Amino acid sequence: MKYRVQNPSQTQQIAAELARRLRGGEVIWMEGDLGAGKTTFVKGLAAALGVEEVVTSPTFTFLRSYRGRALTLHHFDLYRAQDADELYELGLAEYLGESDAVCVIEWNKLESPVEPIRVRIRVVGDTEREIEIV
Repeated sequence: MKYRVQNPSQTQQIAAELARRLRGGEVIWMEGDLGAGKTTFVKGLAAALGVEEVVTSPTFTFLRSYRGRALTLHHFDLYRAQDADELYELGLAEYLGESDAVCVIEWNKLESPVEPIRVRIRVVGDTEREIEIV
């Protein structure tokens, strides 16, 4: 599915639509340039899952976890990771595929034990984005 959005609020609405289909165990790979809106999308997912905490990018910690109403959201930002070995040593791969959680990975460098949902965000204007969910 492809969407054109004009602002961050619409990006979060698309994420909320996806969140309604999640049951746990899913892995979502976020693709897009810096500033494309990946974290904005994750904020929309989190809100729809019932997360009440403020969602921020885990750029310097690699992972932030948030408890929602029924599912935990594990948000990975692997931009600064050197390689996959570093991530496996930290135990990050153990989170993937948890039945009571959804893992969202920005800048993926891990292999998924399940077929990932791919979310591609492309900048097409100052505030306009194209979002593709495959």
